[in-house]
Amino acid sequence: MAGSSEIDNKQKYSSRWSLDGMTALVTGGTKGIGHAIVEELCGLGAKVHTCSRNQSELSECLSQWETKGFQVTGSVCDVMTPSQRQHLILKVSSLFHGKLNILINNVGTCYRKPTVEYTAEDMSFLMSTNFDSAYNISQLAHPLLKASGDGTIVFVSSVAGLVAVNVGSLYSAAKGAINQLAKNLACEWAKDNIRINSVTPWFIRTPLVENAFAKPEFLEAVKSRTPLGRTGEAKEVSSLVAFLCLPAASYITGQTISVDGGLTINGALYS
Repeated sequence: MAGSSEIDNKQKYSSRWSLDGMTALVTGGTKGIGHAIVEELCGLGAKVHTCSRNQSELSECLSQWETKGFQVTGSVCDVMTPSQRQHLILKVSSLFHGKLNILINNVGTCYRKPTVEYTAEDMSFLMSTNFDSAYNISQLAHPLLKASGDGTIVFVSSVAGLVAVNVGSLYSAAKGAINQLAKNLACEWAKDNIRINSVTPWFIRTPLVENAFAKPEFLEAVKSRTPLGRTGEAKEVSSLVAFLCLPAASYITGQTISVDGGLTINGALYS
C-alpha cells in the first residue's frame, strides 16, 4: 500500500495540474478555438460559462456538453455591444457568486482588404470585435477576478500581431494591441493576484479559415512557410490556453506565446 507521504505528494502534484473548483468565462465558445477551449477547461475540472450570438448554435453545444458530463452554462451575447457585455458579466457574477478565476477573451473576426479600401465602418467593426470587446470585458471582469484571489486572463490573439501577415492591416493592428494590453495589465493587476497572457496562433483549422484552405495554392503557401509543414488544430491552441490557467503556470504572466508550428521564427524559410 502507498504510504501517506506518497499519497500526499500525488495529491500535491495532481492539484497543480487541475482546475477543479475553478470558474471560467470563455467568449465565443461554440465553435473553432473557443469551442476547444471550453472542452479543455471542462476536462480539467472547471465550471465554464460561454456566450454566442446564435441561440440555436449555443443550445446545441450546451446539449452536447451536458451529454459529455461537462459543467457549462451559456448565454446569448454580441460582445460588440457594450450593454450586452455588461449583461454578460452580471450573469457570470450571479452564476459564480461574485467570483471568477479565468477569463478567456476569444472572440475575433477578420476580413482582408487593401488598407486604402477599408472604410470607417470597417475599422469600427473590426476594432470593436477584436480589441474593444476584450478590453472592456476585462475591465468589467476585474472585480470578479480579484475577488477570486487567483485570477487569470488569456487573450486569444494572432501571429498577425507579431509579424506581417497578409490578412489586413486592421486585424493585425488590433491583435498587436491585444498583445501589448496583456503586458500592461499583467503589471497593473499583478497586485490583485491576476495573471494575464496572450496566445498567438498561426492558421488553425476553424470555420473562419476553411474557405481559404479550400484553395490549394493558399494552403500550400501556408504549409511552406511553416517549419512543421502543416496547419494547426484548435486543440493545439486550447491546450496552451488551459496550461496558462493552471496552478502549475502560477509564475507566468505578461507573456506572448505563439502556437504557430515555427512560423514566427522561420526567417530563412526552411522547408
